Amino acid sequence: MLDNNLKQQLAQYLDMLKTEVVIGLSVDTDEKSEKLRGFVEDVASLSDKVTVEEKELKYTPAFDLTGTFDHGQIVFAGVPLGHEFASFALAILQVGGIDPKVDEATKNRIQSIESGDFETIVSLSCHNCPEVVQSMNIMAVLNKNINHTMIEGSMFQEIAESRDVLAVPALFKDGEFLEGGKQTMDSLLDKIAGGKSSDDFADKSAFDVLIIGGGPAAATAAIYAARKGVKTGLVASEFGGQVVETLGIENIPGFKYTEGPDFMAAMRDQVDSLGVDVMTGALASNVYEAKDSANDLRLVEVELDNGAKLQSRTVVIATGARWRLIGIPGETEFRNKGVAYCTHCDGPLFKGKPVAVIGGGNSGIEAAIDLAAMVDHVTVLEFLPELKADQVLQDKLNSLDNVDVIVNAQTTGLYGDTKLQRLEYTDRETNEEHTLDVEGCFIQVGLVPNTEWLKETEVELTDRGEIKVNPDGSTSLEGVFAAGDATEILFKQIVISAGTGATAALGAFNYLMRN
Repeated sequence: MLDNNLKQQLAQYLDMLKTEVVIGLSVDTDEKSEKLRGFVEDVASLSDKVTVEEKELKYTPAFDLTGTFDHGQIVFAGVPLGHEFASFALAILQVGGIDPKVDEATKNRIQSIESGDFETIVSLSCHNCPEVVQSMNIMAVLNKNINHTMIEGSMFQEIAESRDVLAVPALFKDGEFLEGGKQTMDSLLDKIAGGKSSDDFADKSAFDVLIIGGGPAAATAAIYAARKGVKTGLVASEFGGQVVETLGIENIPGFKYTEGPDFMAAMRDQVDSLGVDVMTGALASNVYEAKDSANDLRLVEVELDNGAKLQSRTVVIATGARWRLIGIPGETEFRNKGVAYCTHCDGPLFKGKPVAVIGGGNSGIEAAIDLAAMVDHVTVLEFLPELKADQVLQDKLNSLDNVDVIVNAQTTGLYGDTKLQRLEYTDRETNEEHTLDVEGCFIQVGLVPNTEWLKETEVELTDRGEIKVNPDGSTSLEGVFAAGDATEILFKQIVISAGTGATAALGAFNYLMRN
């Protein structure tokens, strides 16, 4: 079942086991069960600390992991390969005595949860799913009253369809839908245990440099500031930013290929190694000048959405951008019920079904090409008279026989009962109205900066809501700098965002030296 490369990787992991682990295997005689049995037997053959016992579980084929200490039930319904192989490897190590890598505050939040039976429906090609699976498994390891089951959507398609799951990851609690899409440990705990209060951010003395944001611009600014030896903090709803939604990255110098979650995990490790105070679970809501009267210092104060306040001598705003909404009926109502954004994550759920892609730029055409290999038919709708994507992408698109392109198309609404069933658009040349029967719609119409919270501040914005910056990254508010996709930089790219993060941190350091 496992190829030699995976066996070698897993054998190295299993050598780290401190205690014995029992795999409880629930299988039948069908092909899916035999596939899972082969996986489990291969795993058990790699370590004398791993044994297999047949048992009856809620789902078949499935297996659970049991260690020598009290913990919640951890179940894998399906074969955890693809992106979920790492989730399995971490789970067996944690059940086998390796402490999960979470801080004390996170551990306390997990242990405060009274109980819950959680299930996460995933796709093995989804790069956002593992973080949810791994976070929920950690909760089950640290709190014996929490149970978690990973359900592989293609192997248990009837479950996904019965629950109207058209986007992954889809998290359920006690059988009821709880949350969908990309999540972090912090955001999951906010949903399950309640958000962080202002007390979690209390007793913080003033920083020298405080970064707002969690993407590559913010992380790079934190690295550059901390390496200068100044007291550095970073506050964000979660660490990672939009990059963690990107699967394949091939345009970062020094990396022939990497994936968004891996790239940002490496940045987080570097940020942590430099002693940066990383504070997650809250959003900035205001920034303004303040005064430290005791030391006669000018400070910048950042107010958070939970009422907490942080002070710093300088601030770097790197709040990034998000997918732009097109503002039509059904766009938000059918999110995760047919409306999606990530083809890698959600594309496999539309196998054999008709879908639409709104947007004819590079991202839209790349999405259409990706989907064409998975779905029955793809219709691309572009508002303008012609596609905007690079010619090489258009040539590839035109070579596919299950893709149609409609230009001059103004999408007017997305409709259905409990899930998306049709799309309506108007031909901008003839004003004729048309209907497309689709079960999925992937919206790819660009980005909007996360700067709404700055509109009533002294930080000057462009008419597009982007932060105006000087060559050193400084803004119109003294002591405040900005970087990344939230600013007016021309090209929104990872490497460019990272570069502006370095510029803003160095600009802030120069400001500190002069003041």
